Amino acid sequence: MASKKTVSLFIKGMECAACSSRIEKRLNRLPDVEASVNFATEKAQVTFDPSVTQISDIIKIIEKIGYGAIESEKIDSEKQRLLEQKLRKQTLYYFLLALFCSLPFLLQMVMMFFPNHSMAKTESEMPRLIQWGLATIVEFIAGASFFKAAWKSLRSGSANMDVLVVLGTGMAYLYSSIVTFGGFRHLHIYFEASAMIITLVLLGRLLEDMAKNRAGSAMHSLLSLQPPIGHIEEDGHISDVVVSQIQTGNILVIRSGERVPVDGQIVAGESSFDEAMLTGEAMPVVKQAGDTVFAASINKGGAVRIKAIAVGAHTALAGIIRMVEEAQGSKAPIQKLADKIAGIFVPVVIVIAFLTLAVSWLLTGSFSSALVSAVSTLVIACPCSLGLAVPTAIMVGTGAGAKKGILIRNVDALERAKNINYLVVDKTGTITEGKPEVATVACSAGIKEEDLLTVATSLASQSSHPLSQAIASFGRDKDITIFLPDHILEKAGLGVTGTDKNHHKIRMGSLRFLEESGIKIQDSALSQLHQDEHKKESSFVYIARDNQYLGSIALADPVRPTSKKAVERLHDLGIEVAMLTGDNDVTAQKIAENVGIRHYKAGLLPEDKANEIQSLKKQGHYVGMVGDGINDAPALAVADVSFAIGAGSDIAIESADIILMKSNLEEVALAISLSRATMQKMKQNLFFAFIYNVLGIPLAAFGFLNPVIAGAAMAMSSVSVVSNSLLLSRWSAFPSGEIK
Repeated sequence: MASKKTVSLFIKGMECAACSSRIEKRLNRLPDVEASVNFATEKAQVTFDPSVTQISDIIKIIEKIGYGAIESEKIDSEKQRLLEQKLRKQTLYYFLLALFCSLPFLLQMVMMFFPNHSMAKTESEMPRLIQWGLATIVEFIAGASFFKAAWKSLRSGSANMDVLVVLGTGMAYLYSSIVTFGGFRHLHIYFEASAMIITLVLLGRLLEDMAKNRAGSAMHSLLSLQPPIGHIEEDGHISDVVVSQIQTGNILVIRSGERVPVDGQIVAGESSFDEAMLTGEAMPVVKQAGDTVFAASINKGGAVRIKAIAVGAHTALAGIIRMVEEAQGSKAPIQKLADKIAGIFVPVVIVIAFLTLAVSWLLTGSFSSALVSAVSTLVIACPCSLGLAVPTAIMVGTGAGAKKGILIRNVDALERAKNINYLVVDKTGTITEGKPEVATVACSAGIKEEDLLTVATSLASQSSHPLSQAIASFGRDKDITIFLPDHILEKAGLGVTGTDKNHHKIRMGSLRFLEESGIKIQDSALSQLHQDEHKKESSFVYIARDNQYLGSIALADPVRPTSKKAVERLHDLGIEVAMLTGDNDVTAQKIAENVGIRHYKAGLLPEDKANEIQSLKKQGHYVGMVGDGINDAPALAVADVSFAIGAGSDIAIESADIILMKSNLEEVALAISLSRATMQKMKQNLFFAFIYNVLGIPLAAFGFLNPVIAGAAMAMSSVSVVSNSLLLSRWSAFPSGEIK
């Protein structure tokens, strides 16, 4: 079976949540297709089997039901921006036209509040033909887009918000036209209702579009970070090329003050780089030959030359953008109820409106008053607010997180993070700096230090563990001559083995690792040294050749300055913190005490950490896990919510739900606080949307609302939901997770 493929499609022509619901249902009927359509972002995430369904077939289905679709990666962002600007101007033009034609109606409505005014003493303040002319311009020119969208919707066998607007205004316009041209002077006309409703809905769409644009500002700012050109150096000549033409291996010149166009490795020069866009860290980072620089970071020092190592969609920036887009395109479980209601909302409202017309006419005997109630019912109903309630909060929340270096892989993780009441943390690289340095080399009796370091450095050079890397670096600084061991085998959380050139079995790892191999470590001189180093919170690596114990190396990994404050903040959020480590018990206890962690376990293997988390979950805890290494991957996988430190291994990052670009435990507290704030906004928005419709529709049906007031309420309901979501952009974490 062919592997499945996921594409992002930009959807054109969606007017409300009913539209997105209809597209999603239609696509999910296709064989081996899973689709999620987001009304707020106007995008669809579609997973399909290319051997069964082609992307062209999916696009044709969308077009068949009256919408447009194009693959997001094929969209020129600048052209898209210009197109959106053009559509915005077009909406503004039609709104201004509608407003100009509606002003006379507005004036006569205002005069109704002044009964002694001469204009209010006549039944009709304006000649009915003039009213008809103005209403016709608004209905069929300024409001033409509503009729086109309604026709597309009905033609595809469904109904959306445009159908409600067209039915409501159309009924008022048609009735008033019949009264006007039929000469029924004794009957009231409602041209002002049809004109004002369309004007107000156009105003609502303008404001909603502006608010949605602001909600997606974080994504727009990310997209604008990459410079349009780069300076390629070839045969001593420098030429400017567009970023899309840069290939891996090209040598580029990055001048002072310029942004880096692609990910690269410095080959000449030294400078400091502002990587705030990637990590949220304000302080520039000094980079020199051999170091990696990232696309969109700013060169704050002198000119450097880099070799391109990742371009286009493979840069770190592109990965961040892709992750944020996927998170914004995914759907939270809380949204499922809103989607179900939005899917049947319009047909239900139409039935209610016609029942209102029939029952009211029957009870009152007045068709005109029954018509007013029916029109009010049609135009006050707003499925848009339901459709925007959750996606806009997600857009703003994930965008705010991305700006602070918190990358959320999917919305489900964002929703789950608020429930965390127990957080498990690794020690190395999470609580500590993750940059251990050799503190002491202790040799067993009769063993030379150079011999010990030769074995240790040779094995360490074959391992990616932070302690091994520190030993390898120490050996290089000491000019230790190493050999390439054979039969290398690394056991995660324990140690590494191999054979030397004389076929001796060599081992390096934890005390447990050597003891399980049958090697006895008994040396009174070393015991005292170990006690002294334990007091300094050192970690130990033990080395042996065959069955002979050669000695040990003590490594110090300082605690991050922010770890203690981070633990305090997590406690303030009502979250218990536990440390699980493969290190020795004495060191683990010392570090736990220093940072305020009450629960810890030491000497654990990767599978032991995973088992501990499973045990905590069985006790009823909702468990989060923070890690940065390969040995953390099993524990990250079984946690309810997993966090990876950005400087960690690729495997840890791939296993995590939330990635923290700063290597700082405080970011976990920020991420949980953001989750709680975003979920609070989602619930507020859904409450507003449901209450609005639950109260508004009955009030309109019972004749308590004028159609114009109903239209204004409908127009503002979506704007209020989006505006409430925008408050998240002011988010700042406090102990209780409230919004500043």
